[in-house]
Amino acid sequence: MSGSLTPYAPIVALFVLAAAFALFSVTAAPYIGPRRYNRAKLEAYECGIEPTPPPPGGNRFPVKFYLTAMLFIVFDIEIIFLYPWAVANESLGMFGLVEMVLFIATVFVAYAYVWRRGGLDWD
Repeated sequence: MSGSLTPYAPIVALFVLAAAFALFSVTAAPYIGPRRYNRAKLEAYECGIEPTPPPPGGNRFPVKFYLTAMLFIVFDIEIIFLYPWAVANESLGMFGLVEMVLFIATVFVAYAYVWRRGGLDWD
């Protein structure tokens, strides 16, 4: 490796090790894993709830599943933006603080809206 790429050697080695472990796990699992199949294992798993027959119009999910997924994405993106800001907080100064307060306020408005509409009620 050249002199400018040597700091990246441990990262490349870690990716190679992770890929090798993943390939080994996938190829070895059918040979060393248990093979005890029964009727319950072959059925679809629905979080402990007995599976119901699909509706006549097709296999549709309730909208609540999509709302939950969108909420997860919104708050996951918030964390993704908060972490680099926390790392570079001192170098950003007051501009970074004001921008992050505006960002958190915007996400809080979305959170309050979802809360008031009952999107966080798990019934």
